[in-house]
Amino acid sequence: MGPAEEVASVAMPGPAIRGPRAPLRVGILGAGMIATVEPGYLPGLRRLRGRVEVTAIASRTRARAERVARDWDIPVVCDGLGEMLARGDVDAVVNLTPIAAHHETSLRILAAGKHLVTEKPLASTLAQADELIEAADRGGLLIVCAPMDILKREWAQARRLIDAGALGKVAFARVQSSHGGPAAMAWPADPAWFYAKGAGPLLDMGVYGLDRITAVLGPALAVAAMSGVTAPVRRARGGPFDGLEIPVTENDNNLLLLDFGDARFAVVDAGFCAVATLSPEMEVFGLGGTLVVNRPGAAYGRGGLPIELFRVDAAPGLPGWITPHSLDAETGPDRTVVLARASLVEHLADCLEDGTQPLPSAVRARHVLEIMLAAQTAAATGRTVPLTTTFEP
Repeated sequence: MGPAEEVASVAMPGPAIRGPRAPLRVGILGAGMIATVEPGYLPGLRRLRGRVEVTAIASRTRARAERVARDWDIPVVCDGLGEMLARGDVDAVVNLTPIAAHHETSLRILAAGKHLVTEKPLASTLAQADELIEAADRGGLLIVCAPMDILKREWAQARRLIDAGALGKVAFARVQSSHGGPAAMAWPADPAWFYAKGAGPLLDMGVYGLDRITAVLGPALAVAAMSGVTAPVRRARGGPFDGLEIPVTENDNNLLLLDFGDARFAVVDAGFCAVATLSPEMEVFGLGGTLVVNRPGAAYGRGGLPIELFRVDAAPGLPGWITPHSLDAETGPDRTVVLARASLVEHLADCLEDGTQPLPSAVRARHVLEIMLAAQTAAATGRTVPLTTTFEP
């Protein structure tokens, strides 16, 4: 991918162009935290009024859906996904169901001829991911899959700098993708399911680091991993479930080593064991320099900016840190900052209007899913597992 392609969708044959004046009509499947909290979907979708119209909501608990509909001015509450899919005023569905339900609900959405924005991961198995991609292709539909990091300005810039040779030959990267886990926070909902079999930080948090590093370095070729349970029981600290003892049945500490070929490697952590950190989100080390992507929401590193770059030839014969231009200097605030997760829905609207394919695509989400599943196998067997999927970087 060249520099100009970093910040725009890649033009490919796709759905018919909608035109800029037709609002995208969206149904919301799920009325939990991910729908309502400020980094979630509905606050950002409210900022997209006129461009995106939320026409219906459904949830496993109708009372919860009615409450959210009242709070967010959603006109229709449906008694389940089937009723929502039968409506003529829903062009796309935002799937916010639990991980285990992603495949079944997403397949129904696509079979009904609706475009799909889905939370991560795309599915639970590669066969399920394949089925969703095939269903979308058959129907001429688009899938936009969380996370949204490839749409963030700093990650696009990181890719541009690497593509432009700013680091010389890339050798390895470190990617931080962990936190202390919901039990270590004043979590407003029952945190127990995060520690249960089939959930865990690899699928919940590792997907972010893997999404970022594949966005920057492209598809990986193989993965090795170490994984385990740090403590059989966690105790919730704060919030309405303060003191709750939670059995840990899914590994809560994971370290992955990725092979990108040509002696390029990356280490990604994915656990509920990092109660605090001062590390950046990513460091990439090359023979000609180092690239740092700092953590948002806190004081940035040396330069006070999201991106920092060290060059061995910053000046003739002199190495040094280079302060890039502000990412906000020319084009205003990053849309992902303004809209948070709703930027994925805006991206879908952009793709439909422009006839382009999504950057947070199902094909790349399938590759990230394969890395996570292969990491589980690698950790259990003690061997490096080759990867079979790829995507066009």
